[in-house]
Amino acid sequence: MKVLLVDDTRTNLSVLRAMLEAEKFDVAEAADGVEALDVLENESIDAIISDILMPRMDGYRLCYEVRKSERFCFLPFIFYTATYTSPSDEKLCYSLGGDKYLLKPASAKAVLTALRESVNMDRRARPSLVTAASDAGVMREYSDRLVSKLEDKNVELARRTEQLERAGVELRRANTELDLRVRQRTMELEASNLEFEAFTYSVSHDLRAPLRHIDGFAKLILKSGAAQLDETNLKHLNIICNSTQKMAGLIDGLLELSKASRAKVHWRPIDFSALARDVMVELQQSQPDRVVQIDIAPGLSAQGDQRLLYGALMNLLGNAWKFTSHRPNARIEFGRNHNEIDSPYFVRDNGAGFDMEYVGKLFCAFQRLHRMDEFEGSGIGLATVKRIIQKHGGRIWAESVLNQGSVFYFTLEEKSPIQTEHAVCPAEEAE
Repeated sequence: MKVLLVDDTRTNLSVLRAMLEAEKFDVAEAADGVEALDVLENESIDAIISDILMPRMDGYRLCYEVRKSERFCFLPFIFYTATYTSPSDEKLCYSLGGDKYLLKPASAKAVLTALRESVNMDRRARPSLVTAASDAGVMREYSDRLVSKLEDKNVELARRTEQLERAGVELRRANTELDLRVRQRTMELEASNLEFEAFTYSVSHDLRAPLRHIDGFAKLILKSGAAQLDETNLKHLNIICNSTQKMAGLIDGLLELSKASRAKVHWRPIDFSALARDVMVELQQSQPDRVVQIDIAPGLSAQGDQRLLYGALMNLLGNAWKFTSHRPNARIEFGRNHNEIDSPYFVRDNGAGFDMEYVGKLFCAFQRLHRMDEFEGSGIGLATVKRIIQKHGGRIWAESVLNQGSVFYFTLEEKSPIQTEHAVCPAEEAE
């Protein structure tokens, strides 16, 4: 037995096909009434299971056309719908000559039972348009049902349109409130940052004068009164002098961090390789006796502020210089990895390295991962580097193995030559 399934939804057709094929029925398919009539003309069909709401020709009209046909009028016809579910809808199904009326989703048992009962129905007892109702009456009822369903659909569409409009108004209101909050928080953050930077700059300047006095008088006592002082007092004075020098280094670091935070980025093309070589020359001049293998990749270029990026490289290469000081075969490398996302620049060394457990502290001010008696430093350099890189629209991160070396990666915003003349860094706009 071959059953024609008529439905414009592919999922419904697939489910029905699976039900029937599991019971050894043959299956043909059609997407609407027009296609179903074409299948009937070209294939031998024993029964029809049809949806009602379909394009071009719906299930009601299909049943009407089938029952009018001398060839197909006695075919078993089952309505299977999820849209036309009222008692009036069901009444029209039977008025048009339908054998069974099922609501989706029906169980496989219900579908198969309806199909078998329809097939086994006495063909002479099957309703016809002539005996069930007049042709005009059936079509009038059919038209009334379509109008009613269209009105219902219009009411539902209007309701959903109203809901969408209300949701749109709520969404726009929420977006407006969110935008206002973001701008307010941004302004508060900008004000807080400016206050902090001004405070840092002011305190750093105010601390310098008394610190110079302490250092100056301590050295004056050492110079003029050393003979009158015992060993303990001399030691104390030397501690004072050393401490003032360290404090001066911290103040200088704070000033550099403050300057980097407030500086405007003047974008221009930069020969990054040449800039790195200048930094290494300066470092080598500070310790001419050191032997370090230096590898600077040629032809590296960038877009950015040369003064700020020189400061960033001085800190990064200076750290590599410092942390390789205990290595007999020290090696420092500056290059760019074009095989990774964003093609980051990198500074690599084979120095002391650090424990990656504490990498989160690395770019915070005053955070040190080594003792002062191992390596001197203020703990501000990498915080300054991070600020400079952020002002250039980039990011910075590090990888390391303790006692085997470190590598610092950083990216910079890519700008075209036309943009570099007057461009402003996105990170700077958020300040």
